[in-house]
Formats: sequence, C-alpha cells, structure tokens
Amino acid sequence: MNSTDRLSRRLILKAGAASAALGAPGLLLAQAKPLKIGLLHPVSGALAFSGSQSRLGAMMAIDEINAAGGLKSLGGTKLEALLGDSQSRPEVGVSEVERMHQEGVSAYVGCFASAIALPATQAAAKYNTPFMIDVGVSDAIVSRGLKNVFRLAPGNGKCVDDAFGGLSEVNKAAGGIAKTAVIVHEDSEFGTSTAKMLSGKLAAIGIEIKEVLKHATPTRDFSNLVLRIKSIKPDIVIMSNYQNEYVLMARTLHQQKVDLVGMFSVLGGGFNYKLVKEQPDVAQYMMDFNHWYNPRNPKSLDMRKRIEAKGDLFTFEVYCAYNAVKCYADAVERAKSGEKDRVIASLETSTWADHFMPYGPTKFVNGQNTGGRAVLLQASKTDIDVVWPNEFAAVKPVFPKPKFG
Repeated sequence: MNSTDRLSRRLILKAGAASAALGAPGLLLAQAKPLKIGLLHPVSGALAFSGSQSRLGAMMAIDEINAAGGLKSLGGTKLEALLGDSQSRPEVGVSEVERMHQEGVSAYVGCFASAIALPATQAAAKYNTPFMIDVGVSDAIVSRGLKNVFRLAPGNGKCVDDAFGGLSEVNKAAGGIAKTAVIVHEDSEFGTSTAKMLSGKLAAIGIEIKEVLKHATPTRDFSNLVLRIKSIKPDIVIMSNYQNEYVLMARTLHQQKVDLVGMFSVLGGGFNYKLVKEQPDVAQYMMDFNHWYNPRNPKSLDMRKRIEAKGDLFTFEVYCAYNAVKCYADAVERAKSGEKDRVIASLETSTWADHFMPYGPTKFVNGQNTGGRAVLLQASKTDIDVVWPNEFAAVKPVFPKPKFG
C-alpha cells in the first residue's frame, strides 16, 4: 500500500467514526431545519385566560402536523413553535414580533386582541412575514392593505350584520317583545368599533338604543354601571367585552336581579364553557353571536372530547388558533416552500376546506376569508347550543328569558 492509499484510508476511517458518533450521515444531510412559527398571544396580564387558550389550540395543531410526519412537500420538515407573550399590551406584542423575527420566524399566528394585532401585524409587514390572525375581530386589521395578513374567522363587521339577522328573527318570533337596549362595551379597539357598528344597526330591526356605556379593561366592579342599567330599564343588554369583564358584568346583572327580556352579546369574550361550568345560574339563557365550531362535523366533536379529556375547556380561542395553524400549513404544502413570498401567494389563492368551522372553502379577499361566519348561541346550565342559523341549530332559543322569581 503506497502513502497515498494509506492517507485516503485514514481519512475514510475518520469520516466514518465522526458519522457513527453523530448519527447516520445520509440522515444528517437530508434532515431539514424546522420551519419556525411564532405564536404571539397574551398569556399573562388581563387577557391571560384567552391567550393561553389560543396557545393551546395552536400547539395542538403543530403537534398533530409533526406527529403525522411533518410538512410532506418539504420532505417531512417539522414546525417549531416560538412562543411569544404580549402580556396583554400592544407595545409588548410589537417587541415580541421583533424578537421572533431575529430568531428566524417564517410566520406568526395570533394575537387574540385587536388592539395587539393592529401594531403587531404592522411590525411583521416590514419583513413580509405571513401573519395568521386567529382571533382579533376589528376590520381595521385587514383593511390597511397589508399583504402579509390573513384572517380565517369573520370580522366584527360581518358578525354584527349577521348577529342582527339572528336577533331580528328571534325577536320577531317572540312578537317583537324587545324594543329597547343598552350597549355595554370595553373601551379598546375591539369593544369600541363593535359598539359603533351595533349602534348603527339596532334601529333597523325596531330596537331603540337607550344608552351606550363603556368601561376600561380591566374593570373590577360593575355595581354602579349595573345600577345605571337598572334605572334605564332596557329590554335587552348587549355586551362586547373580554373574558373577565364579560363574566363580572353578567354576574352583577344576575346578582342585582335585573329583569331583562334577554342578555345578548356580539363576540362576547366570556361566553364559553368556563362560564357555564363555573356559574351556570348566571349563564342560563344568555345569548351570544360568536365564533363557534360546526356541531355537525365529527372532527369538531372529536377534538372537543380530546380537549375535555385533558381537563381543558373547548373555547373558541382553541379552535380558531388550531385552524389558523392548519390553514398556514396547507399553504406551505401547496407552495412546496416555506419562503414568505411563496406562502403569501399560496394563501391568496387558498381553497382550504379541511376545517370544522361553519364555513365553506377558504377564499381570502384582501386578507379576509369571505366564507367565514359566526353563529347565534344560547347557554343552558350545562351546555352551549347553536340556535341560529337553522342549518347548524341544535335547539330553539328561549326568548324572552324567564323573569326572576
């Protein structure tokens, strides 16, 4: 064996030893870097419950995709979650967008609150990074011409329009018993914009607005506000606020025995299984027009069972975030790329229908899924049922609600 042969053999042996120490060389060469997806939610602060629920749904989708072999068109590339906490503050949301950009994020999913989503999406637009809005209903989010922003669920404009269709039908069926209303809303972008839309719609269905009352988030005591409502004596109270304030407001109305034809909300942040489970007497007969799953889709029923088997609650934040991640993953698969430009182009032409929402196939126009729709819900002491529209309704609404004894 000459010196050249001996040198070649030594190099081969060294390379083999290194490969044995690190793993199969073919696998190392083929293994793709994970595609990083930033989950930006308020998991601390005033919105922590809803933010944590959103993160739960998004992580469930990521885990399912990875367990099923990853992104097939990218050779099994896995999704990696980068976790961001906006702390329920818009400025922190922006700083988290910047931090995750530095860490090489390929897309964002968030932000639950409209007031956080507005500046966060603007920050992500600088880098042309796709941003899937899971919850965040202000139509200002998708009306600014930002090409990177996509929202699967309906915004407050469509929700308010559809809510009044449902409320009008329910009220007509009861002989038009509800003639007056008080609107109560939280004072950030979500509540203010929703209340403005509500104010412009009630007269068209024969209901007079007696007063519009706003409050801060957080608010710890609604006693004086409820006393004001009691003195006005409206037929219905319509609320738009977040989890804690929604529940506290409803509980105070119940404790003070304010007799109403109905308690109605549009995108009520606290209308969920947590309210029914913890305060069934307060929840009973309340109605809300909100994001919901299709109760006739086996996938949604299966997911609800899995969530509840772990002791968690199947709230709208969970499945809105879950489906937002799945929609993004579908766009990556069709684009056969995680590159931002190609994924955005893929989302723009999406016809994704493998969801369990009461939607048809996805069709984004200026970032808004035009097929998204919410439904009218009513709570009993043990559950929440769809009561309108009829194709998804499980039961008929109880309206007017019984008076206090």
